[in-house]
Formats: sequence, C-alpha cells, structure tokens
Amino acid sequence: MLEVQDLHAYYGKSHILQGVDISIGAGEIVSLLGRNGVGRSTTCKAIMGLVAPVGKVSFKNSSIAGLRPDQIAHAGIGYVPEDRQVFPGLTVRQNLELGLKRAGVFGRWNFEDVYKLFPNLGERQDNPAGVLSGGEQQMLTMCRALMGDPDLVIIDEPTEGLAPKLVEQVGTLLDEIASRGVSILLVEQKLTIALKISKRLYVMGHGRIVFEGSPGGLMANDAIRKEWLEV
Repeated sequence: MLEVQDLHAYYGKSHILQGVDISIGAGEIVSLLGRNGVGRSTTCKAIMGLVAPVGKVSFKNSSIAGLRPDQIAHAGIGYVPEDRQVFPGLTVRQNLELGLKRAGVFGRWNFEDVYKLFPNLGERQDNPAGVLSGGEQQMLTMCRALMGDPDLVIIDEPTEGLAPKLVEQVGTLLDEIASRGVSILLVEQKLTIALKISKRLYVMGHGRIVFEGSPGGLMANDAIRKEWLEV
C-alpha cells in the first residue's frame, strides 16, 4: 500500500533522512521505533508532504512525492501529528467535522463511533477543544483523522505524556482502527504497545533504518535494542 524507497529529507543544510526504506501492506500495523531526534517524525512529515521528500514515496501504486498535504490526505492517508493540532476555539464536534473529506459524508467512522470509544468527547462535544485536557486533545486529534476515512493512518507518538489509563485507551483505539481494515504506521517510544499490536517493526538510528523485522525478532536482538532503543 505504502512504499518508501531511498527517502532523503533536509532541514536547510542538515541531512536528516539518509535513504529510508519502509513498506506497509493493506491492513498491516507497522511501528517505527527509535530515540528522539533520529528522524522518525521527519519521516512522517516527508510522507505527508510537510517536508520536501527526495526519493520515492508511492501510495496504492501512485507516486505522492511532491504532492501537497491536502492532496495526500484526499488520496487516503490520515496523519496524527505529535503536537495535537486541535482548533482550540472550535467545539469538539466542529473539530471532528473538519476531518471529513466532504461535509456530511461518512465512511467507516462517524460521531457515534468516536463517542462510544471516548465518552468524554461525547460529553464535551459542544465545548471548545481548547478546554480539553492534553490527553483528551490527543484523542480528538486521532479521531479527527479517522473521520476522513483513511486507508492508512500515520500516528506520531500518541502516548507521549499521557496517564496510564489514557495510554490504555490509545491501545484500544489502535486495535479498533486495525479491526476496520485500516493500515497503521505508528511512531512510538513505548515498546510494550508497539510489540503488542505490530506485525512488523522498523528501528531508526541517525536518519537510517537499522532494523526491520517481527516483534519477536527485535526482542531476540539484544544488540539492536541496547544500541538504538534502550537508555
């Protein structure tokens, strides 16, 4: 479904991504692991066109490299950034409506689905998003991306800074996304979540992929974990 080959990206003269190769199949859950600063978020932004990609990025056998972010979203890729970009002056429901590709046209997800998964959002649907807690804003951002009915969703650090109960809710949502046939590229630091839900894992170090394999293969590879993941 998604093919990334020899992907490079730059911030000014800084060469951040140095030949990244990633693939995600239909209905597959893949995690991208690594320490902060190695290029995981830049990989997501390059796929989404928020950072200029140099290399091959194709989705459903069509090149999306060089397209605008809105064109990539309409092609079927949802994106949940790490910084919870809600619209604070709009209500929870209005934020969710902004995720729709066409007003009033729903796909695999609707308001009732979201409120069933996260009752807090239903209870506060008429409240401004700016008054939500950080965890609730994270839930809102993820659900807003789903309202666009993506075939692939890229989720960047969804559990960062969340209380354990909310981390558990994120895990529930990821399971629900997968159950509806949506592919997931999950950027995560918490190994427990990545190991639990992923079919395959990539580990990134210094702008390159240093490991690709199964959760079991990663757990058996002490050298990779110690050098690229453990503090």
